[in-house]
Amino acid sequence: MQLYPALDLSGGGLARAATARDPVTVAEHWRAAGATWLHVVDLDRARGTGDNRDLARRLVTELDPPVQLGGAPATVAAIDEMMAWGAARVVAGVGAIEALPALVARHGATRIALSLDVRDGFAMTLAGVVAGNPMDLCALARHAGVETIVYRDLGRDGTLAGAALTSAKGLVGHGVAVVLAGGIAGLDELQVARDAGFAGVIVGRALLDGTFSIEDALTCCG
Repeated sequence: MQLYPALDLSGGGLARAATARDPVTVAEHWRAAGATWLHVVDLDRARGTGDNRDLARRLVTELDPPVQLGGAPATVAAIDEMMAWGAARVVAGVGAIEALPALVARHGATRIALSLDVRDGFAMTLAGVVAGNPMDLCALARHAGVETIVYRDLGRDGTLAGAALTSAKGLVGHGVAVVLAGGIAGLDELQVARDAGFAGVIVGRALLDGTFSIEDALTCCG
């Protein structure tokens, strides 16, 4: 199971960190510890309150680990821009679901993923509009050629309240690799996710707050 240590960017630095730290320094530490991917989200851009383009681009271009860019971009222009930086994968929002076949054809199936940002059992757009049933959207993405789905529980994201393992597990085994995100707080959850067949886990705050170390997380992921 792949570990995606996550950096959420806001105001030119790290969001959800107990102490102020330079994102590049944190990323370099994770790489030195053995991380083989990074997950980077520009929260300001996702919320429409600004952007951290320069910092996000720097993380993509200057660091060794391949970077998966999240934040659920829903426009083709935003996704193409992130691809032009050299992102290894961009996690598109459900607002871009009709464009997935064209995006996969242009960039390749390994470089496009779909984010299912779920609240109360339904996938939501960035504007907070219900987009549909996660299973139905997963099927649409698979038919478009997408190989990876990110399941993020909006109510748990950034809270250390525990991951939505039960609801997310329903997508496992349906022809796509499922990456779990949102609320992961303990090493035991990583072990459960691995045993349940998840392809990956995105962990941010637990690593930044020192709830557990990246070395231990990598060991649990196997």
